[in-house]
Amino acid sequence: MALAAAGEFARAAASACAARGAFRVALAGGTTPRSLYEALADPRGPWRASVPWEKVHVFFGDERVVPPDSRLSNVWMAKQALLRHVPIPEAQVHRMRGESPDPDRAAEEYEEMVRRHFRLSFAERPRFDLALLGMGEDGHTASLFPGGRGLEEKERLAIATTAPVEPSQRITLTLPVFNAAAEVLVLVTGAGKGRAFARVRAGDPLPAARVHPVDGTLLWLVDRAAAVAAA
Repeated sequence: MALAAAGEFARAAASACAARGAFRVALAGGTTPRSLYEALADPRGPWRASVPWEKVHVFFGDERVVPPDSRLSNVWMAKQALLRHVPIPEAQVHRMRGESPDPDRAAEEYEEMVRRHFRLSFAERPRFDLALLGMGEDGHTASLFPGGRGLEEKERLAIATTAPVEPSQRITLTLPVFNAAAEVLVLVTGAGKGRAFARVRAGDPLPAARVHPVDGTLLWLVDRAAAVAAA
């Protein structure tokens, strides 16, 4: 699955750079995408040399409210697995300030930065070339949890929210942002997520099931264990 995801990442990057001169991607955190990032960074694989890294702008779908050097940080994981191994200019890595003592303000600052980068008016949404997402066993995606704050958010691009697991304080992009992307790639691994995947397929309104790009593509990559458990 990681290899298939890496191929899709490389294809999307090449297409965006050819069309617009840049590739803007929102990375996912957690454990699932790490193998994807490692595949992209592997000098023995085909993608490290083929992706135009100097034209890549990296954003994050969510972040835990922890320092960036914490092993719980999404940016720390992305750096260890991918970013320190490929020549993306540091100025083109746009992280959320998880170390901020005020998560609400950190979310506002991230939204302001995204708006400046994409040159958006108030009513516009950023159009990421690719948004990577995972899904938890409860059906959450990014840091949008069942019954949580932000699922009904229509205007904000980024908000502070809470998770039912530690570290509970989070910063996350909102559903309108993911649904404005040109492509969303959802990665699902492990038998423990099979039940949630089955519920998504059945139309249950879990957070992950509410990701539907308005004018883009949605691709779910599901490993065998999750697919068998969902059957």
